[in-house]
Amino acid sequence: MEAGLHTRTAILVKDEGLARLGGAHVLLAGVGGVGGFAAEALARAGIGRLTLVDHDIVAPTDLNRQLPSTLDTMGQKKVEVLGRRIASIHPACRLTLIDRFITASTIPELLDTDRPDWLIDAIDSLNSKVGLLIAARERGIRVVSSMGAGGRLDPTRLEVGDLMDSSICPLAREVRRRLHRRGQGRGIVAVWSTESPAAPLPPEPTPTGRPRAVNGTISYLPALFGMTLAGLVIQGVLRSGKSGNESG
Repeated sequence: MEAGLHTRTAILVKDEGLARLGGAHVLLAGVGGVGGFAAEALARAGIGRLTLVDHDIVAPTDLNRQLPSTLDTMGQKKVEVLGRRIASIHPACRLTLIDRFITASTIPELLDTDRPDWLIDAIDSLNSKVGLLIAARERGIRVVSSMGAGGRLDPTRLEVGDLMDSSICPLAREVRRRLHRRGQGRGIVAVWSTESPAAPLPPEPTPTGRPRAVNGTISYLPALFGMTLAGLVIQGVLRSGKSGNESG
């Protein structure tokens, strides 16, 4: 069955490409609307090792857009649901599931315990997001980062490029500002939308105690963000000639 998983991919990337994908380790920070679809795309492409980090559980309001969310998985940990799904698709994938909210104090351990080749940033907590991006850059870990996918409907407005070239997106603007304040500049690849977001509902408490604005969401936009992030990583691994940090 595992051979069947790679049959169509091998037509595109050949055995050498499959070997590169199989030798890569990707850490996904956040496996909700964006990160869940990114994780599955990586697994189906044959990425050999995935580390999934998320503290959240599946909730009814996730049903409209999140891959781990079904009526049968309500109340379960997202990393565990997605881990089971990936194992049923790509059994040879080495999975590390971390049930943790990413904070400044947990970032060093997260990146240093078993350093990944690539990081997909799919979180929206600003302090955690900025801290994670800076820590990854300091360690030479390649990063692709998602900006805001909520409050939008138009799939044709996605852009990919250097984060410092992003526009319109309020999340991207604040991330840029905080990175500049900490002496960071160009070099982070990001995905954002140039569609002006709809206004959210007022902030509500969360399980972590952080009040958060409630954004409107649609089924396909977070998925499109996640698939785009996964595609960037897969192409990067294939171009590298070696997996992740070993390349020049």
